[in-house]
Amino acid sequence: MVGGGPQSDNVIHRMAMDDPIPWWKKPHLRNMYLLLFPCVIGIEMTSGFDSQIINSAQLLPAWKEYFGHPTGGYSGILASALPLGSVLGLPFIPLINDNFGRRWCIMFGSCIMIIGTIIQGFSKNAPMYIIARAIIGFGLPYAIVAGSCLIGELAYPKERPILTSLFNACYFIGAIVAAGCTFGTQRIKNDWSWRIPSLLQMAPSLLQVVFVFFLPESPRYLMSKDRLEEAKNVLIHYHAEGNADSEFVKAEIAEIKVTLEIELEHSKQSWADMIRTAGMRRRVLIGSLLGLFTQLSGNVVISYFLGDVLKLIGYTDPSFQTKYNLGNQCWSLVCGVSAAMVVMRFRRRTMYLTGIFSILAVYVGWTVCTAVFIAHKNPVAAKFSLFWIYAYSPAYNLCFNALTYTYLVEIFPYAQRARGIAIFQFWGKAAQFFGTNVNPIGTQAIGWKYLLVYCCWIFAEAALIWFLWPETSNRSLEELAFLFENKEDLARLQQKREETEQGVGELDHEKHSVVHERQV
Repeated sequence: MVGGGPQSDNVIHRMAMDDPIPWWKKPHLRNMYLLLFPCVIGIEMTSGFDSQIINSAQLLPAWKEYFGHPTGGYSGILASALPLGSVLGLPFIPLINDNFGRRWCIMFGSCIMIIGTIIQGFSKNAPMYIIARAIIGFGLPYAIVAGSCLIGELAYPKERPILTSLFNACYFIGAIVAAGCTFGTQRIKNDWSWRIPSLLQMAPSLLQVVFVFFLPESPRYLMSKDRLEEAKNVLIHYHAEGNADSEFVKAEIAEIKVTLEIELEHSKQSWADMIRTAGMRRRVLIGSLLGLFTQLSGNVVISYFLGDVLKLIGYTDPSFQTKYNLGNQCWSLVCGVSAAMVVMRFRRRTMYLTGIFSILAVYVGWTVCTAVFIAHKNPVAAKFSLFWIYAYSPAYNLCFNALTYTYLVEIFPYAQRARGIAIFQFWGKAAQFFGTNVNPIGTQAIGWKYLLVYCCWIFAEAALIWFLWPETSNRSLEELAFLFENKEDLARLQQKREETEQGVGELDHEKHSVVHERQV
């Protein structure tokens, strides 16, 4: 088992944690965080909106009539066209993200999603609807990869884990809006009952297009392009509130600069870098497994095919299904935000292991209750099944929702971060494509026994997390850049860190001497 290791003594992490001034009392930092929400943190609202567009649309008589009452594989491809489009777009993301910057990558992905959403809302037939969803899927990971990188690289170290955790929590805002909108439009007795929610899916992308260039570019990206003065100005303005003499920013600039030098001298910033060293292969394995786990832990069953599982336990009324679904999305938002707020209080491995074993317990309980209802038509078992579906949300949010992008930003160094998150997205979208196609076939073919498959798979996930996941909490991004690397690079970084800490210490001593002389 991989141990957590001792807590970091990194000067930047220590100075950030000891900073007594909260972010809301820092005007520049506060303004940046408020801008991050609509144009970066809100990117995942599109994913949440999409899951509920499909989940809720399947409950609408007009949608089912228009697309010929889809079931089985046909139902699966209507849902899975978006992740299929994502898989096709992923290989090209680093070209834009690393060459043109995080903001332009977000802008590109958002514009593609707007085009796809318009086509989706005005689809004339199923092929047009499927192509439109694939276009949305093509653009989505550009915004997700660039957005998650930008949050981690702009945020003040003290708030970085919380902000990257809130990135995924915004999924449920989109899901709630979509579920609520569809609940309202179900009273429309024509095609606009599903066309209106389909067109509203562009709302998060419009926010990103309008606001993204009000944000600064990533200082790490700027330094990697030898735009050192611009990077310094960003860090001084937002991390030191305009104080060019800030000891914290001087230490931050020094560590980012030396870390990038070490990273880039060993990197060609190509896909080959992802398998060049044992450390990078370890990262790729963890990122790939995390992509699979976030989509194959039973969540797709609830997100996309809730109506099918509710029918298994006797709840066939569309009105009840829609209300239950809306309530579940609201509950999930509460759980997601709560998990993000406590991410600084617990170690990463503790949260992952607690979450995955909780998911396993929920699925076992849900499977048993569903089986009892089907065998004996026991209404109490059906109600317990409703409870277990709700209980799934806090378990899933504790690990896979709260920690996903926090962990990815931490385990992948700057030079490979975009490709690392793209690999995660590839396996996640591939798993989503697989799940959205297989789940309706599985539930239709073997009913409640299909839940047993997830019970076995989730147990395997728990074992892999136990043995493979390293601890990353309480360390700076630059320190984590060498989490798995050779001793030579670690020694060079440690030497530079000691020089930085010595310089900060001398500045601190000089400052106290001046104060003492003035007092005398």
